[in-house]
Amino acid sequence: MPFHMRFGAGDLLRCRFGISPLWETHQALYTLLRPERHGYHLPWLRRMREAVGRLDLAQMALLAPAASGGYHPDFLCPPPIGPLSSFEDELTRVRATDPAVVRAELARSLADTPGAAESAHGRALLAAPGRALAELTGLLERAWLTLLAPDWPRLRALLEADVAFHTRRLAEGGLERLFADLHPRLIWSDGTLTITNRGDHVRELGGQGLMLVPSVFAWPEVIGGFDAPWQATVIYPARGIGGLWAEPDAETSDALVRLLGPNRAAVLSALDEPASTTALAHRHGLALSSVSAHLSVLRAAGLLTSRRHGHQVLYERTPLGMALAGR
Repeated sequence: MPFHMRFGAGDLLRCRFGISPLWETHQALYTLLRPERHGYHLPWLRRMREAVGRLDLAQMALLAPAASGGYHPDFLCPPPIGPLSSFEDELTRVRATDPAVVRAELARSLADTPGAAESAHGRALLAAPGRALAELTGLLERAWLTLLAPDWPRLRALLEADVAFHTRRLAEGGLERLFADLHPRLIWSDGTLTITNRGDHVRELGGQGLMLVPSVFAWPEVIGGFDAPWQATVIYPARGIGGLWAEPDAETSDALVRLLGPNRAAVLSALDEPASTTALAHRHGLALSSVSAHLSVLRAAGLLTSRRHGHQVLYERTPLGMALAGR
């Protein structure tokens, strides 16, 4: 059953991208609960095994309906305001949710899983929505600090690279070009974006436009929805997650190391997707000044190019750099 989002003339001008550390935290927890999502993230899961053991996911498991198109509470991870929201700012918004809204959305979500509302955890969530809100936001905060914050520079760099790539696609061919390869279950036709297998629902965008949010942990799903007054949002798997957890030097050839030196070769090899100086420094454990010097040399040699994206400068390989790196 499809989910249709119908665009008016004003909506075509109000499509934008957002990045949400809160959403990534939420989806990371869902990934822990859903083995079909584990494939790309096994190195991360192995590293996080001890930290995961300290998290009680019983309540969150009830709010992760297995059925396609099942509802999870919108208030737990509202659409991001823009590309630069911090986790703390997003969590503050969630903590301000009206308890009446919390209870209504929890009840709707629990109803999608047989027996969930009648379980001990389900009854506790519905009986005291204010306490439920505090417990769920507390879990999200602990999960962020232990599971994602240490790796956030790497994750953010991949998400920003995805936004840069798809922004170019939008500029080159409009929404038709953008949606053509965003996800196999997204279909654009006659001013309507359809997500197949996401429930039978129609949303008139009403001039608010559409928020597009790349996600590291959403794979293999594309997730769409948010009822009014939230802005309609589509969350899709970001490009490049296959190499996200690879060791920095795992694919750096000996010949390239002998030619450029180990650190400069590692920086060039790491740029399968555009990245910033900060992200590269974090990934390789190098000082910002060292990475900046390596990037300057590689750029001067014609192996890299750079462009500004928001508040950052992103570097990517030129065709010569790709050939030298063997990509």
